[in-house]
Amino acid sequence: MRSSRRPSYTKIVATVGPACGRLEQLVELIQAGVDVFRINTAHGDREEHDARVRLIREASRRADQLVGILVDLAGPKIRLGELPGDRFQCEPGDRVRLVRGQRPAGPGELTTTYPALLDELEVGNRVVLADGTVSLVVEQLEPDAATCRVVQGGVLRSRQGVNLPGVKLSVPALGERDRQTAAWAASADIDFIGLSFVRTAEEVRQLQALIEGQGSEAQVVAKIEKPEAVENLDQIVQAADAIMVARGDLGVEIDIAEVPVVQKRIITACSRYRKPVIVATQMLDSMQHSRIPTRAEATDVANAILDGADACMLSGETAIGRYPREAVEMMHRIAVATETLRYRAQREMPPDSVPAELNEITEATTCAAGRLAEYLHARTMVVASASGRTALTASKNRRFVSIIGVSDSETTLRRMCLYWGVIPLPGAPVEDREQLLGYVIEQGRAAGYLGPGDRLILLAGTGLSTTRHNAILVHEIE
Repeated sequence: MRSSRRPSYTKIVATVGPACGRLEQLVELIQAGVDVFRINTAHGDREEHDARVRLIREASRRADQLVGILVDLAGPKIRLGELPGDRFQCEPGDRVRLVRGQRPAGPGELTTTYPALLDELEVGNRVVLADGTVSLVVEQLEPDAATCRVVQGGVLRSRQGVNLPGVKLSVPALGERDRQTAAWAASADIDFIGLSFVRTAEEVRQLQALIEGQGSEAQVVAKIEKPEAVENLDQIVQAADAIMVARGDLGVEIDIAEVPVVQKRIITACSRYRKPVIVATQMLDSMQHSRIPTRAEATDVANAILDGADACMLSGETAIGRYPREAVEMMHRIAVATETLRYRAQREMPPDSVPAELNEITEATTCAAGRLAEYLHARTMVVASASGRTALTASKNRRFVSIIGVSDSETTLRRMCLYWGVIPLPGAPVEDREQLLGYVIEQGRAAGYLGPGDRLILLAGTGLSTTRHNAILVHEIE
């Protein structure tokens, strides 16, 4: 348990990069509030990724606090090829040509990393470049070239991203490179693997099968960043273990004006199906260069939390920004301030709205335990959970009582690092209720968190033939 300050219920995911690549910096970020570190495999090589995993695990030991690791697969990201002089100016009304090959043959020509692009484009398609700053429309197609008119001008640089809103691409979400990376992540005991540019639930299941084939318990985080993913939202949420609202590419693939509403739709679906959801991209973007965020950014983080996000993610802010620790501290401050509103996110679910794949007994008992904890002003709920599923159910009920998650599996405990309001506590004797309560109280007293008169709610099973959580125990510390 953290003793220096009250942890936020909302979890913080931070991307590792050059700005926080040293052991001491990672320890600082954990102490500032990071719960899960993200490794973006679109950058760096396997040796670098291995080194970062080792550093994160060592930082976790140094800070004496469990943290999770999310490995983000690169996905089928289409990029521009090399540009002469590494720069190309596009002016509105200009014509440019997308051509096959690795190098442009003449001025005004662009190449891409996707060989099948010219076979899948149609006249009238939009081509969006450089994170939406440059926009083209296809006017004419030839066997080896597409002539496009510049609608929105700007400067292009080599290797910048290419998005094709509305174009049905044949490229798989899980290519060979990502399969190799996922196999490595599974063997490295990674907690979460992010699937980029997912479009269907079947793609999620393919990655899950690969992970299971490696004997790993890593969970799949499906990144919603394509229009097809929005269309198939419910099926993807049901199939995945967690969801990321990846607003960067999503805001290019769909009308940027629709992103806030789609974000709310995604969070609502995750609440309905009891899946953790991360809101990502440009949350405190100005803090890459400034010690404080804009008012709009602070409000964006707060609104994501009010919508029901389990976690908020920092990308460039911690990976390459000048103030990684300050960015984490600011996100923590915003979360704590927002959580004082004691909002309710899908807390009063009618029985007929419980998803069929969830256990009704566990759902009902967990809901009742949360209500009892609030009614008795309990200091904390203790949830013993082998897989972490019940801890997640308690989390999604959004009771403003901290949840101590205990398990005999460290993998399960690290998984809880992503769950809203859940504090994983290692070393607890989960098989014996009396010993379990004694351990939690001892640790709580040592951290200055528990004292005489505090009440605890223990949610557990009776040990009968079912493994459902069906028992609630109330304890008052003498």
